[in-house]
Amino acid sequence: MNFSDLETFLAVAAARSFSRAAISLHLTQPAVTKRIKNLENTLDTRLFDRVGKQVHLSSGGQLLLPRAEHLVAAMLDTQRLLRNLNEQISGSLHLATSHHVGLHRLAPVLKEFSNTFDAVQLDIRFEDSEAAHDLVRKGDSELAVVTLNPEGDRNLDYHALWDDPLCFIVASDHPLASAGAVALPDLASYPAVLPGLATYTGRIVAGLFSERQIELTSHLSTNYLETISMLAGIGLGWSVLPASMVTGNLVRLNTDAPPLRRTLGCVTNPNRTQSNAAQAFIEVLERFADQPT
Repeated sequence: MNFSDLETFLAVAAARSFSRAAISLHLTQPAVTKRIKNLENTLDTRLFDRVGKQVHLSSGGQLLLPRAEHLVAAMLDTQRLLRNLNEQISGSLHLATSHHVGLHRLAPVLKEFSNTFDAVQLDIRFEDSEAAHDLVRKGDSELAVVTLNPEGDRNLDYHALWDDPLCFIVASDHPLASAGAVALPDLASYPAVLPGLATYTGRIVAGLFSERQIELTSHLSTNYLETISMLAGIGLGWSVLPASMVTGNLVRLNTDAPPLRRTLGCVTNPNRTQSNAAQAFIEVLERFADQPT
C-alpha cells in the first residue's frame, strides 16, 4: 500500500468529502479521487459509499480506518526518528493553541522561535483547549499550548507554564460593583455571562458552585473569553475571567469564594516521538514560563 494513498484515505474519512480533503492536502480533487481508486484497487474493496454529496465509509473502509491510522502514525513517527538523527531543526511543526493563549501568551514565544529557527514552518491551528487536547491525543498536532485539564489526562503529558488566577468581575456600573463583600448565593441571583460548561474554565466555575450546593444559571455562555469580557463590560452579567483581563470598564468583586485558578501549558503525546522542532519549541516556551518564586 502506498503511504500517500493511506494519508489521503484518512483525510477523506475525516472530512467526509473528497473536495474538503483535497483542500486540506493541497491537492486537486481528481488527484484525491485517483489515490482512493488506487487504494481500492490494491485492496480489491470499495472504501467509501457516495450518497448524493455525502461520503460515508463502507464496511471495508470502517475495517481499514484504525489500521490505516496506526500505519500512518508509525510511518510519521519513524520519519521523525530518522530526521532527528541529523540534529537539524527544520521541517514543519504542527501545533494547536486556544485563541486566548494565542492572543495573550504566544506572541513573544513565536517571535523568538521563528527568529531562531527560521528553517521550521509553523502550522498553527486555533481551537478550544478541549479540542486541542484531542488533536494531540489523535496525533494530528504534535503539541498544544492551551488551558490544561484540571483533572489531568493519563494519555497525555503536561508541561505547566503559566499560573492563571481567575476572578469574579462585573461592569463598573453593575449593582454589585460597590457592594463590598458578596456571598456566592447572592451573586448567583444575578444574571451571569460564563464560559461554556464544556470548557475547562467553565468546569472550574461550575465545580465551585456545585460544592456549595448553589444553583448556577448562566444567561449567556460562550467559549471565547474576549467575548465574555465585552458582554460583561456592557453590563449583561457578572462573570469569571483571568485576572490579567480585568481592564477598562471591568472591576473585580470581593466574594467569599476561595481563590480560583487554572494552569496554562503545553500538551504532548507520550506515544509520539517529538521532532527536533517540537523539542526546540518547548525549550523556548519554558524560557517564557512563570519564574518560580
